[in-house]
Amino acid sequence: MGVFPDFDGLGGIGDLRAVVGALLTFVLIVAVLMLSLSAIVWAIATAHGNYAAASKGRTGVLVALGAAALAGGGVAWMNWLLTVGSSL
Repeated sequence: MGVFPDFDGLGGIGDLRAVVGALLTFVLIVAVLMLSLSAIVWAIATAHGNYAAASKGRTGVLVALGAAALAGGGVAWMNWLLTVGSSL
């Protein structure tokens, strides 16, 4: 059975791939910046005993790690699905 998505069936699909790639790059850059800023806030707030700000910094670190993992994992998962789909 040769079922595979027809990426050339729509006009402008190359532009769509470029936009998605640019958005992924933007998400990863923002996640890295958010991670570094949140880690700095967490460290400074913990050193000064401000536990409310330290909690917000820790939450920011976890959210940034989750966003980076989802963005990177989504690309890997989609590539794996396309590979499996082309081998069927």
